[in-house]
Amino acid sequence: MVSTVYMADLRASFKDNLFTKISRLLKCAGLAEGVKPHSMTAIKIHFGEEGNASFIRPILVRPVVDAIHALEGKAFVTDTNTLYVGSRSDAVTHLETAIKHGFNFPVLNAPVLIADGLRGNSTRTVKVDLRHFQEVKIAAEIFNADAMVVMSHFKGHELPGFGGALKNLGMGCAGREGKLSQHANISPKVARKRCVGCGQCLAWCPAQAISLDEKSGKAVIDNESCIGCGECIVICPQKAINIRWNETIPVFQEKMVEHAYGACHGKRERCFFINFVLQVSPACDCYAHNDTPIVADIGLLASRDPVALDQACADLVIAAPGLPGSALGAEVAAGCDKFKVLYPEVDWRTQLAYAEEIGLGSCSYNLEKV
Repeated sequence: MVSTVYMADLRASFKDNLFTKISRLLKCAGLAEGVKPHSMTAIKIHFGEEGNASFIRPILVRPVVDAIHALEGKAFVTDTNTLYVGSRSDAVTHLETAIKHGFNFPVLNAPVLIADGLRGNSTRTVKVDLRHFQEVKIAAEIFNADAMVVMSHFKGHELPGFGGALKNLGMGCAGREGKLSQHANISPKVARKRCVGCGQCLAWCPAQAISLDEKSGKAVIDNESCIGCGECIVICPQKAINIRWNETIPVFQEKMVEHAYGACHGKRERCFFINFVLQVSPACDCYAHNDTPIVADIGLLASRDPVALDQACADLVIAAPGLPGSALGAEVAAGCDKFKVLYPEVDWRTQLAYAEEIGLGSCSYNLEKV
């Protein structure tokens, strides 16, 4: 099966600017077929960690909101809380960060919601019956949405090689427990030097898997009892509980893709994807900084197939000349695998191949310029 990926370059005039191109891409991708009157439509985006400036600008979300409203749909802009402790690890600080970055009603003309609730534990269980998971935990308001437009900043990433539509779906639409299960296969760990034995994690743990060691007074996690929800990571005021980054990268990618599969549950034909191949930073927007882009801005791409979309974006970045002075170093030749240069131990094709295998899309595509 060959999927169609639509592309708009960045040439502009007073008659045709970036905003009209976004609207045209949505029309070509068939938004009207998925957004019906009164349908609750999630616009899934990354609000950017505080200190980062490479996330998609909020003014570029407005044409998507307007397109949904024109179809009489109800739009809301959303993301999920992070697994790590930062400026987006609970709904309060997450919304504060989003507002600081310009994601607010006057700009968007749509409300901003955190899809997995106050602390990342508002989820729904989705049955997937795949290689690693029988079921996955997806953010409640992603699950509840009738349709979804996934807006992704295409960039490098140290685990899947690059982050695009699949990562925005798989990692970005999972609740905290789902995020943790992708990254690790056992419970979080306690940094004993930081732990002061305050007991807040004990009181919060839903599985009663944490206790205080009688001799040291430090928190101890029982691996057998731990359910992997990850809530202790955020609740700890000393930041003494951390993720065990112990999952192999190929398995991580497959787990991420299985959550992407679950995120589309019940609305696969009503999901639309736009990748912004702009300011292609070498690492994720979850960092509190962004490095020099590795290639010049390329354009906007859209499709109803997230696999074909990510494949097309990767091909375009590889085909482009690298930018001198970036993290690529001397490896800037057109045709050089930029992601392999950035992360030599990562095979980014794993996420695409597995997504194709489980029926999430196709790596084969036709690129149609609009």
